[in-house]
Amino acid sequence: MTTLYYSHPDFLNHDTRIGHPECADRLKAIEQKLSGPQFSGLIRVHPRLAEDVLDKISLIHSPKMIAEIMAAFPLQGYAYLDADTVVSAGSKQAALLAVSAACDAVDMVVTGDADNAFCAVRPPGHHAEPDHAMGFCVFNNIAIATEHARTHHHLQKIAIIDFDVHHGNGTQKAFINQPQVLYASSHQWPYYPGSGASTECGVGNIINLPLPAYTSGAQLRAKYQEIIFPALKAFHPQLILISAGFDAHRQDPLASLSLQDEDYLWLTQQIMAIAEQCCQGRIVSLLEGGYDLTVLANCVAIHVGCLAGIASQ
Repeated sequence: MTTLYYSHPDFLNHDTRIGHPECADRLKAIEQKLSGPQFSGLIRVHPRLAEDVLDKISLIHSPKMIAEIMAAFPLQGYAYLDADTVVSAGSKQAALLAVSAACDAVDMVVTGDADNAFCAVRPPGHHAEPDHAMGFCVFNNIAIATEHARTHHHLQKIAIIDFDVHHGNGTQKAFINQPQVLYASSHQWPYYPGSGASTECGVGNIINLPLPAYTSGAQLRAKYQEIIFPALKAFHPQLILISAGFDAHRQDPLASLSLQDEDYLWLTQQIMAIAEQCCQGRIVSLLEGGYDLTVLANCVAIHVGCLAGIASQ
């Protein structure tokens, strides 16, 4: 099993101010956890900034939004793209590298140079809508990577599984009328950002699994087996992308679902099994949320270890 692990020191330079939950310490905790000898087989990749990264971003985001965000990155200090989304002098490079990493991971997996990939990137992406940034997210990394797979590699059927505790409103909006992309999300509801009702179905390509507060792992597993996994198998994608947020864990401070470590192992195993059936195991996973540092590091280790066929400790 060849698993690529994308990271870069510049992701740490996206400074969101002291006290912000989406902070550089998240990646530091992950890096420390993955420094153990059991992860020595990971192929570690420092992405390079793609020369055409703005063209890639324009696959999803409007020219007006791109221009406004590029102008908003400060030379010093901080700027706010919305009440929750802070950018600093280092955020421009980090945001562009996050997009570059996601697209490069797609290239490597689709061409068979790797079996799967995990991108430990920040800022995250799934809340960023085609016309504006929001919810800690600047550009929608996973939506851009999906559209890159469609336009550059000419894939006809791509699935996105989003198990972050918050609904990926930006990803849904990007593909709401695109039957070639299946978007399936499980999320606490009602909760931020307010979207993700089960009635939001797009053109039959959107599956929302809204979950009440305190939903357990057993309850979530039953819903995935009843609703999401049968639809994923029937769709038979050529590539699966994962918005891997770990904030549905019972110890996460920003939400109220009750998943445990083993539920993320189960989710990863099930998605991998379907990927083996449908698309030669091709998976690209991107970090989204997760704000308890210990839980985040442990769950990423479980997720990446599963992708790589190794045990985490």
